[in-house]
Amino acid sequence: MQQIEQDQQKEQEITQNEMPDLIINPYEVVNNSKKQIDYDKLIQSFGCQRIEQSHIERIQTLTQKPVHHYLRRGIFFSHRDLNQVLDAYEAGKGFYLYTGRGPSGDSMHVGHLMPFIFTKYLQEAFDVPVVIELSDDEKFFHKSETTLEEYQRYGYENAKDIIACGFDINKTFIFLSSKYAGHMYHNICKFQHAITYSQLRGIFGLNESDNCGKVAYPAVQAAPSLSSSFKHIFGKDEVMCLVPQGIDQDPYFRMTRDVCYKLKVPKTGCIHSQFLPGLHGFGTKMGTTDPTSAIFLTDTPKQIEEKIKKHAMSGGGMTKKEHQEKGADLTVDVPYHYLRFFLEDDARLEEIRVQYGKGVMMTSEVKKELITVLTKIVTEHQQRRALVTDEMVEKFMELRPLNNYPPKKNN
Repeated sequence: MQQIEQDQQKEQEITQNEMPDLIINPYEVVNNSKKQIDYDKLIQSFGCQRIEQSHIERIQTLTQKPVHHYLRRGIFFSHRDLNQVLDAYEAGKGFYLYTGRGPSGDSMHVGHLMPFIFTKYLQEAFDVPVVIELSDDEKFFHKSETTLEEYQRYGYENAKDIIACGFDINKTFIFLSSKYAGHMYHNICKFQHAITYSQLRGIFGLNESDNCGKVAYPAVQAAPSLSSSFKHIFGKDEVMCLVPQGIDQDPYFRMTRDVCYKLKVPKTGCIHSQFLPGLHGFGTKMGTTDPTSAIFLTDTPKQIEEKIKKHAMSGGGMTKKEHQEKGADLTVDVPYHYLRFFLEDDARLEEIRVQYGKGVMMTSEVKKELITVLTKIVTEHQQRRALVTDEMVEKFMELRPLNNYPPKKNN
């Protein structure tokens, strides 16, 4: 019963010794180094596995579709039990995708889009069901400035942005956890019974002054990783789950996987993404408290242009001469890293990397390229979101079978 605590203590010791400038957990990401995180060390600290070229090739072989640039560029970089998930798919048993969002405001930013962009790709490539949790209850427990009803409203608004990513309504179920929890309460109870307060304290840093909702909530996030939480989709079938997520959410699912072992059900598979830095530089946060820190999905083209020109941290030289002599420091350059995430053309990205790194290409040119890319993404997203009605949101949240389960048998 103490294994989770022991693993957590070991992880913290590795992180503190080898990555003293870094704090990563589900509620806080702090990077005081001001440079890109060393994800190789993070893999060692968290005890997960790197996504290898063999995984990428296998995904392309199984799906017969080009792999997403998030995989090609190592943006989704590590995993837990990805091979087992792919084995289940290859055997014709299928799997389902589970991801989510903690609704904390009306507007999302481009960093929030990442897991949904990638989950939509996986849905289309593998033709598998997707369940999306909007954890309004978690936000209510951890933030005291507003009501549960307001977080529920945020959830409905965020659902419109998620739907605008292009999810297939016939293959996707979206739910507010405060409203759906009763349907998976049998699994919530199993997780709560299997986890001690001491373990939660070790994983999430809880203490005696925290409200009991914070103690109870981790089981609510864990429960959707069991297919029996969605009987209207899977019936009595035991189906493997794959969770695309930021690496900061991994502590939840290390806990989840430990309980899955005790329950003798398939462990939840995980696939982890790197972090998108704030516009002000690595180690800075994106948030509504500072509108210049991020590109929001409600921004106008003019706002996007001004934010990138004025606030996106550059790794270029202080003068034109210095830049041409030394080139750009790509390890701290935010516009280049945003292009890694959002420019789909591999050849163009490589050209920018080489030319900018040598000092041939100027910072203003890279920022101009990013402005073009993000303006297109945000403008097209706004157009799609404008078509999402309240009735569509209700339909995505309706209890119903999904038409791509059971899976088609592979030849």
